[in-house]
Amino acid sequence: MASDYLYINSRDYLLKLDITHIVYFEADGNYTYIVTANKVKRTVAMTLAKMQEILARSLGEKAQRFARIGKSHIVSLNYISQIDIPKQALVLSDDHSFAFKLSVSKDALRKLKEILVNQK
Repeated sequence: MASDYLYINSRDYLLKLDITHIVYFEADGNYTYIVTANKVKRTVAMTLAKMQEILARSLGEKAQRFARIGKSHIVSLNYISQIDIPKQALVLSDDHSFAFKLSVSKDALRKLKEILVNQK
């Protein structure tokens, strides 16, 4: 059964994350940054592709609340506040305590907009 927590296990540590607080994942070579709603940025030693596999395997159906956009981001659909295709900008926010602005390709934003429109 899928959990509301994501466990990331490495040789040296175990990281337990509440998936409802994960805003986005960002690739940086062989590392992935995990950014949470309390503005904490954690770094894990794995590629974004590997992180995507872990999300799918660990969360089951709940993995659908995350979408891979472009080569460098996986975002929580719950926090998407604004998609600005001409400015290549994606704003992720809870509408009161934080807002993250990511630079994303127009093509990736169009696909993301399509996912959200078709989800309703």
